[in-house]
Parts: sequence; C-alpha cells; structure tokens
Amino acid sequence: MNAFILLIPLILIRYGLPYFLDKKALVRAAHYPPFDNDKKIFLSLYQLATIVLLIIPFFLKIQPVSAITYVGYGIYGLGILILILSTINFAKPNSNNLNTNGLYRFSRNPMYVGYFVYFLGCALITHSILMFVVLVIFQVSCHWLILAEEKWCLNHFGDEYRNYMKSVRRYL
Repeated sequence: MNAFILLIPLILIRYGLPYFLDKKALVRAAHYPPFDNDKKIFLSLYQLATIVLLIIPFFLKIQPVSAITYVGYGIYGLGILILILSTINFAKPNSNNLNTNGLYRFSRNPMYVGYFVYFLGCALITHSILMFVVLVIFQVSCHWLILAEEKWCLNHFGDEYRNYMKSVRRYL
C-alpha cells in the first residue's frame, strides 16, 4: 500500500480541525515570526523539509508487518493524538491570545513535538532512512523557528510569556 495514505490524518488535523474549531487558529498557525537575517536559512530549511516530508510518502510503501512497523504504528498513533489535542488546545487560547491550556501546560510547543512523533512513526512504518534524515533536518530547523517564535512572544506578551517560559519546558 502506498504511504501517502499516512498523510490523510495530518492534513485533516492541520487544516480541517482548526477550520471547524476557530478559523482564526488556522491563520495564527500559519504565522511565521520574524527571523534575524543570519537565521533566515533555518526558516528556508524548515519550509523545504516540510515540503519533502509531505512528498516522500508518495514514493514509499507501507512495509509488511514487522517489529519496526508495529513500533511505527504505535508512535504514529501517539503523534496523531498529540496533534489532535494540541490543535484543539491551540484553537482556544487565553484572553490575551496566548496558549497555556491543555498540552500547553506541559510543553510550550506540543504541536512541534506532535509533528516529530508523527513523522517518526511514518519513517518507521515505511522503513525509510531518507524520511528519518529529512525529519532530523526538519527538527533542527524547527528548533530555530521555535527560538524566533519565543523572541516574538516575549516582545508581544512580555512578562506573561516570560513567566510561562519559567514554568513550562520548551519541548517535554
């Protein structure tokens, strides 16, 4: 079976769920923070890696059942769950438009954690080393995107975000 089918939940969660919960969340999720000129390469890498992660499955097959495949399905399912919950939480920010509820009480970036877990599951289900390598590039570039987002949040939310940073970890 072609692995493109693995992308269907991601597309429904990333675009469909926010659309039905709050259309403003869809717009907020698409917002990129400003990058310093010397760091713009990481935004380009992030965007390129995202595109590649969405294209690769069209050329891969879901592998026959094996221990790696079973582990992959478990990780994939966990990624879907994290993405659903974090997307629902993202659509319901506090009165200042800051996300601190639900999974955001445990991680400042649960959606990025969810994307990593989700695509790791895809890489294991397809036994694709290429997909894993692109996922590592995605995650490294994602870290720089998160740093830029944090800088933007500090400028936008001030002490409220600074206090949030002190009490909640960046990832896990």
